[in-house]
Amino acid sequence: MRKLLVYLLVAVMAASALGCSTGTPAATQPPVETPVPSVTPAPEGAEPPAGALPATRQFTDSVGRTVELPAVVEHVAVSGPLAQIVLFALCPDKLVGIASAWDETAEQYLAAEYYNLPELGQLYGGKGELNLETLLASGAQVVIDVGEPKGSVAEDLDALQEQTGIPFVHVTATTETMGDAYRKLGELTGMAEAAETLAAYCETVYARTLELADSVERVNLLYCLGNEGLNVIAQGSYHAEIIDLLANNLAVVDEPSSKGSGNEVDMEQILLWNPDVILFAPGSIYAVVGEDAAWKQVAAIQSGAYYEVPFGPYNWMGFPPSVQRYLGMLWMAELLYPEAAEDDLYAEVAEYFRLFYHSELSEAQYDALVENSIGAVQTPAA
Repeated sequence: MRKLLVYLLVAVMAASALGCSTGTPAATQPPVETPVPSVTPAPEGAEPPAGALPATRQFTDSVGRTVELPAVVEHVAVSGPLAQIVLFALCPDKLVGIASAWDETAEQYLAAEYYNLPELGQLYGGKGELNLETLLASGAQVVIDVGEPKGSVAEDLDALQEQTGIPFVHVTATTETMGDAYRKLGELTGMAEAAETLAAYCETVYARTLELADSVERVNLLYCLGNEGLNVIAQGSYHAEIIDLLANNLAVVDEPSSKGSGNEVDMEQILLWNPDVILFAPGSIYAVVGEDAAWKQVAAIQSGAYYEVPFGPYNWMGFPPSVQRYLGMLWMAELLYPEAAEDDLYAEVAEYFRLFYHSELSEAQYDALVENSIGAVQTPAA
């Protein structure tokens, strides 16, 4: 009955308008508003008007989940620090927030609008968790998870997507596959050209590193971390990818830890491994180990072949294991095999900072970054 009354009203108004016509076209009248659904599905098989863009599109992520995204993605959130580093390189102006605060050293490299982005928390690991309230208020059109897929990642992302109404996607990335990961992210964000530049960089550095690794006799090495230096990054773990690539990683354990804190061992085990080279994580015992009686029994300490991993604005060896590991490849190659690498490390690092941090690195900044981290390794004769 209500629809009938609306139709009659429209007919009466139309007749009235015709009756008042004097042969001159009448001024356009506003259309009569009738109740309609907020979203009207198009008829099956219907094509959008010529020149019109679809409002949404389908995207299949790396774990086989197909999600509906806006046709144009302008506002991106990240699930954790690994994704933060990867996506900051690709689309800093699309980020609505960061997973965790930048280290204070980052302030000298990053523009203020990036350094001061709000914190959204993180989905996996770390001390916090994803702050759904902040996320919902951020205007994010998609939340992107990058890295090694957790066993429950598909279920986790489905649940969060259902809870928030925001699409969640996962893009798998390792040092070997980062190029393809960037291409997939370029497709997702609509930044294919920028993504291809980053993809090509990662693939070039990785290929060079593989070639160098195949041409040298790899040094016996440990990566030590922790307050006492007695945690090691074990061979075969996700965090050991570039260590295993460029060195003979002596840290062979039964159950390699998937955590960035590595596997805890004792001093007796360090002495049994007796590495020729030790890399100490930032904030570990690099500064004092040369005066420690127990550590001075280790070949690397005796020969002075121990170094602190550069840090700024992240650990160059990973932690999180993101794209800064390509910096780690460049640094390790030059440190361990300078005659084979033959690189201008400052030029290489400056190029990385320009591409991935959108920052021009000065020579003074570079010198500070590698203050405890450069030298030609002299390994003891066999």
